[in-house]
Amino acid sequence: MKPIFSCVGVIGVGAMGRGIAQIVAQAGSSVLMFDSNIATTRTAQIGISAQWDKLCEKGRLSVEAAAACKSRLSCVDALAALADCDMIIEAVAERIEVKASLFAELEGVVRATTVMATNTSSLSVTALGARLKRPEQLAGFHFFNPVPLMKVVEVVAGLKTGEAVCTALAAYARQLGHTPVMAQDTPGFIVNHAGRAYGTEALRIVNESVADFSTIDRILKDQIGFKLGPFELMDLTALDVSHPVMESIYHQYFEEPRYRPSVITAQRLAGGVLGRKVGEGFYLYEDGKARIAAEPATPSVQDMPSVWVSPRAARRAELVTLLKTLQAKIETGGAPSAQALILVAPLGFDVTTMAIVERLDPTRTVGVDMLVDDAASKRRVLATNPATRPDMRDAAHALMARDGKAVSVIRDSGGFVAQRVVAAIVNIASDMCQQGICSPSDLETAVTLGLGYPMGPLRMGDLYGPANILEILFNMQTVYGDPRYRPSPWLRRRGAIGLSLLQGEQ
Repeated sequence: MKPIFSCVGVIGVGAMGRGIAQIVAQAGSSVLMFDSNIATTRTAQIGISAQWDKLCEKGRLSVEAAAACKSRLSCVDALAALADCDMIIEAVAERIEVKASLFAELEGVVRATTVMATNTSSLSVTALGARLKRPEQLAGFHFFNPVPLMKVVEVVAGLKTGEAVCTALAAYARQLGHTPVMAQDTPGFIVNHAGRAYGTEALRIVNESVADFSTIDRILKDQIGFKLGPFELMDLTALDVSHPVMESIYHQYFEEPRYRPSVITAQRLAGGVLGRKVGEGFYLYEDGKARIAAEPATPSVQDMPSVWVSPRAARRAELVTLLKTLQAKIETGGAPSAQALILVAPLGFDVTTMAIVERLDPTRTVGVDMLVDDAASKRRVLATNPATRPDMRDAAHALMARDGKAVSVIRDSGGFVAQRVVAAIVNIASDMCQQGICSPSDLETAVTLGLGYPMGPLRMGDLYGPANILEILFNMQTVYGDPRYRPSPWLRRRGAIGLSLLQGEQ
């Protein structure tokens, strides 16, 4: 199939520019690479050619196809050499002045019909086009690193971008072997916007001394199914990349509380503790592998107390069934005996609030997170309140570990860990749909392909129940008094009437 754009210029030959040049040449387009240093551009050409050689060795590309790709890839030493390109893709430094100046200069070089695309991850396409005479020819075309493997690209329309330009870019993305998603020109577009909650909410949990980095990572991987915990992910992307994006989106949304960054990452960035690439981040790295402390051993309890379950416990029937499976001595009275271990299972509330509201003895009260179906989870999570006795904490831990399943015991937290992170993810995604930033289906596609979540955020909300997510947010807002947790109208309305979050407006 003949490529929509026969000749494509790629400006900037860092990791993103190289990846873009590689897949564009593989799609059959001629590629002209330009960077401020011609030696750097030639080094990039050699590196891309080496990638094709590796693909040949692995049997993923024929020798003939690799030779054809190499013949379509060349270097130029001046912007003027890009005059005959059908499209230009810019992948230079993520600074608005640099990009805006480049496009203003480029507009005087290329044809009036040339499509100009920016690979910006967080800057306004509208602002970049403000200096141009032909802003209708400029659009966002945002790839993810590594480009050949991350099979999604955001097509972003500025206020004056021509519809035909976006249509052509979406069609070309498919020729590149990628899935296009259409986004409005808002801070973070789709993927970086939807991904705000995972890291920032985990950072808030640490900031409250609820649990440490590795415990939070384990909980979110084992209970929800994320491939990487938030702190593993931030170590992989590096804080010199992720923290500025947090700040950028927060400020572009005029200090919207949902996107509030953390002093933890700001301090670590200032100290150069960036992540895996420097050998130290939230974890220490040896030979590229993280040093992760072993989990605390399960306590040995000789005389296991009887257990009384709060009648207000979320998924109480499931909790009682689990306790029977674990051979617990379950009390069935209307109130706990004087020696019983008291279990509560709140949604959004903390253990302290539940003990006060239900007039329970806080020294014997422990919380259990029952949001996730126990059969689908590799881990159980317990939370103590400030008054919980060590013997009751240990008894709850030992009981929940009787069948060998991993158990994490954390300090009191409104929404524990999984509830609050999931609720924050679903809430931001819901509000993106409410704002019309993208369609629900494009949101799901972008997040699953761009972030590698176990499922899209709206489907995640449907899985755990929109009404449950709504209750978690309302109760967390009560516990913390923070507008960060106010529910989106999209979520509130669908949760109230039992509608799927994937259901768009009629």
